[in-house]
Amino acid sequence: ALPGANCGGCGFPGCDQFAGAVAAGKAPVNGCPVGGADCAAALAEIMGVNAEAGVKKIAHVICKGGDDKCRTTFKYEGITDCRAAAMVAGGGKSCTFGCLGYGTCERVCPFDAIHVMEDGLAVVDPEKCTACGKCIEACPKTVITYVPYGQQVIVNCNNKEKGPQVKKNCDVSCIACGICEKNCPFDAIHVNNNLASIDYDKCTSCMICVEKCPTKCI
Repeated sequence: ALPGANCGGCGFPGCDQFAGAVAAGKAPVNGCPVGGADCAAALAEIMGVNAEAGVKKIAHVICKGGDDKCRTTFKYEGITDCRAAAMVAGGGKSCTFGCLGYGTCERVCPFDAIHVMEDGLAVVDPEKCTACGKCIEACPKTVITYVPYGQQVIVNCNNKEKGPQVKKNCDVSCIACGICEKNCPFDAIHVNNNLASIDYDKCTSCMICVEKCPTKCI
């Protein structure tokens, strides 16, 4: 009943190990991110239990600082790999928290769900992403995270430095001004550690924070 992807997204090395854990009662029947609800239902029928459907999560690159938005400190000319670049003075971007764009995530994705665009930013295809976590593990900048599938309002910034310094490095960064927090009628967005973050359980996608954000990073 499992898809046979052996991606490790369930927390086990492969489908055989996950199946064994389910059979032993040590893993939930809805633990396979690739198979989704249909797989969970099939496993639940086999095991004679109920499958609780959760909100599907997908990977998302929380950065908008492409080549035309984020400044550079030097031109990196080494191995075309984000992990290698990050070891050379951070990789060349003036923002040390942003996507480097050398495609490490793209190469480790077993589902062809993430690609580096012309502006040097990696972008996830929500229809192909299975939340296996491979790209998140591979990213040296921790700029890829999980968001609910279909979420329209996301803070696309990972920089936790103070506003003035952040603004010098990138035109579309969060400057922790708090305007989004002050205007949200649902208490769904707050600024912590110089970076706005969204409580997806509270967010209604009313778009007020999107309209009010002065740097358009939301």
